[in-house]
Amino acid sequence: MKTITNRLLLIFVLVTSFSALAADKKSDPRADYIRANYTKYEYQIPMRDDVKLFTSVYVPNDDSKTYPMMFQRTPYRVAPYGADKYKTRLGPSEDFEKEGFIFVFQDVRGKFMSEGEFVNMRPQDAYKRGNSATDDATDTYDSIEWLVKNVDNNNGNVGMWGTSYPGYYTSVGAINSHPALKAISPQAPIADWFFDDFHRNGAFVTPMAFIFFDTFDKQRDGQFAYWPKGMDQVTPDGYQFFKDLGPLTNVNEDYFNGERPFWNEIIAHPNYDDYWQSRDLLQHLSKTKPATLVVGGWYDTEDLYGPLYTYQTMSQKNSQSHIKLVMGPWSHGQWNSTKGGASLGEANFGFDTSAWFQKEVLLPFFKQHLKGEGEANLATATMFETGSNRWKKFDTWPPKAGNVQTLYLGNNEQLLDENTSKGASEYISDPNKPVPHSAKVSRGWDKPYMVEDQRFAARRPDVLVFETDVLENDMTIAGAIDLDLWFSTTQTAADIVVKVVDVFPGKDDNTNKVDKETGNRHELVRWSVIRGRFRESMSEPKPFVANQPTKVTFDLYDILHTFKRGHKLQIQIQSSMFPFIDINPQHYVDNIFEAKESDYVKAMHTIYHNKDYPSAIRFKTLDN
Repeated sequence: MKTITNRLLLIFVLVTSFSALAADKKSDPRADYIRANYTKYEYQIPMRDDVKLFTSVYVPNDDSKTYPMMFQRTPYRVAPYGADKYKTRLGPSEDFEKEGFIFVFQDVRGKFMSEGEFVNMRPQDAYKRGNSATDDATDTYDSIEWLVKNVDNNNGNVGMWGTSYPGYYTSVGAINSHPALKAISPQAPIADWFFDDFHRNGAFVTPMAFIFFDTFDKQRDGQFAYWPKGMDQVTPDGYQFFKDLGPLTNVNEDYFNGERPFWNEIIAHPNYDDYWQSRDLLQHLSKTKPATLVVGGWYDTEDLYGPLYTYQTMSQKNSQSHIKLVMGPWSHGQWNSTKGGASLGEANFGFDTSAWFQKEVLLPFFKQHLKGEGEANLATATMFETGSNRWKKFDTWPPKAGNVQTLYLGNNEQLLDENTSKGASEYISDPNKPVPHSAKVSRGWDKPYMVEDQRFAARRPDVLVFETDVLENDMTIAGAIDLDLWFSTTQTAADIVVKVVDVFPGKDDNTNKVDKETGNRHELVRWSVIRGRFRESMSEPKPFVANQPTKVTFDLYDILHTFKRGHKLQIQIQSSMFPFIDINPQHYVDNIFEAKESDYVKAMHTIYHNKDYPSAIRFKTLDN
């Protein structure tokens, strides 16, 4: 009996021990710290039109001192709901929670537990309409007014931050801002949806819009705490799915049934008309007062236009001393990562760039402006130089110093210092065989493709390649890359996609041995597209005249990249980037969203590179 008892005791001890170990593995020290050191409150804060916005507030338990507030407004819900249910993350990093702030999260008007009507990228015109008019800027002002008067132990200073759509709401907070709003950090902020997220120079980003609006655009019935359920996935292969989808008219016919209001607005406004122009946030960002730290990622496939143009607009229309910019080697929101800022896909940056940013830039910025502690000593622009993998600081961005260099497209796939070429290069563009945006199978809205090896595309007959000789010295490009392309098509419509590629040497420069991991790697540095109909105006499209050489100019967004000695700079030109960009029918129609199957036709495209039609790229290089 004693033996049996001992065995049962041993089993009990083992089970208890394993249970404890399992519990430890599930334990989240950061979440436990928040539970132990913060108290959560929930409020319905009234706006000037009596609409109430759901707001959760986390206040430090230590009431021996006052704290500034870190405020985030979001359309993605502030869950979990219930005063006894806590977020497991409050600040942009764990250091913020230990430093001590009051954290405030709010469902924006018309989303989840907030009252009112939600409007995507609502025009910020309340200051023009006057009286009791409301928009997102007035909602921010009214919320801060209530918070500083009603939340205990606040020091009267408020900061705002957020990524993507919350980054947009952060920018909005600077419009006629509340005096208590001292500092903001718009991170990957949406600025204009004809250039961010769902469009690229008028070309439509089908998978992003389709997947996003499937759930986000579903209509609500009153207030609700849950996220709407999306449609069942048919296949993990986005290329196949969107190819099978066919013309975009099939989205409503086969999937949405006309029940996604913003999708319907998008397809009703294919051009940059008053509808889109009224939603351009940049026009409202003059004379802003809060200290501003704009943050973006060089490899952000969603919002790269937003941070670059938000910074440019604010710095040009304000005293530049309080407007700062940080650009890192990140995909969308990667700077928020707790561990993961050292690489993206196949690209390696040498150290955790996200941790460095959080500790050395973001926290000091908010401590200085909200607590009056320390000096962040931030440069106007703190930029990560890809290729050489180092942070650099600039007094202005783009830098004023540097040398303008022009490279001409030439025969035999060359990029030349002089326009000595005589000829042209042609390639086919077939809507039934579009060039994939990635060699990997994905839903079409992935992130690592932004640095992906481009050999899969360079070897296709529908992709043109031009490249320099092997570089004898490092070459650092800083700022935008301007494109002057002479183009023609056998049809009347086309997209033009241009990629800048860093071609690695086959052998390691130090060992003179073949590098099996990176040898001859074609690393994507930057790409962009223009829908040819918008080559002269985003508002008034026009067809190409078949077989007529036509000048097409646009720029690739800024880069700061060093092409190392022994590497080559390569340009790839193609007319599809599928499924990330929708397929251009190539037969001109007034509205591509209404194109029929018969409008999708093959075309031969030509890039000219001769004395009469000199196609070229232009950029600024820095002295190394």
